[in-house]
Amino acid sequence: MPGGGTAPLTSLAGFAGVLELVGGAFLLVGLFTRPVAFLLSGEMAVAYFKGHAGQGLWPVLNGGVPAVICCFVWLYISAAGPGPWSIDALRRRKAGEPG
Repeated sequence: MPGGGTAPLTSLAGFAGVLELVGGAFLLVGLFTRPVAFLLSGEMAVAYFKGHAGQGLWPVLNGGVPAVICCFVWLYISAAGPGPWSIDALRRRKAGEPG
């Protein structure tokens, strides 16, 4: 925040911070990987369009490259799913599901 302030949790920046904190922790351990990654991908798309797209079309010119990269990385993880060492994989093995 400008001037070193903090955003209130009820603001858009505060809500995004909570999503990133909780979603990042879930992705770190591999819990609910697909839906969390899809949610974070959407959050990054919203961040790009609200914060950068108004300054020009191309991400390189409007400073939106990190938001676009994160958006597509989370979208890929949403499609690829969790890895073999994730909590999701452990839950699948305990439930007897294949894969």
